[in-house]
Amino acid sequence: MDKEKSTYGKLVDLNLKVLIALSRCTHDVHKKEYKTIKERGLTVSQFAVLEILYHKGDLRISEIIEKILSTGGNMTVVIDNLAKVNLVKRCTDPKDRRVNLISITDEGRRLISDIFPKHVENINEIFSNLTSEEKMNLISLLKKLSGV
Repeated sequence: MDKEKSTYGKLVDLNLKVLIALSRCTHDVHKKEYKTIKERGLTVSQFAVLEILYHKGDLRISEIIEKILSTGGNMTVVIDNLAKVNLVKRCTDPKDRRVNLISITDEGRRLISDIFPKHVENINEIFSNLTSEEKMNLISLLKKLSGV
């Protein structure tokens, strides 16, 4: 019985260590990733909205939420705040007049085209200490862990 407890205890300890390491890593990576976004006075959600509109074109709010893997709770506020500073605008969807499309403005396009390359460069720096093989292994392990 003591041997079973000991093995169980070691497994629990190891699982907790994995969870703590993963949580700390995720926190640290995001903290570094958000640096270039915050330097330009944007929140992470605002950046995500501008980035998706820049790359995908006009979208409904529900499509934005789906594509940026966000919950809808504050998306209206995020879009309202971007609209107040003329980075996005709402327009009626010609296919369904009950629905608004969100569009990036020229000012928003200029801002994201300035920030995005620096953001990518920052991400490259964050992962520069991993080899390509290590990155592929990490992706595989994370997919396995998340059940994808």
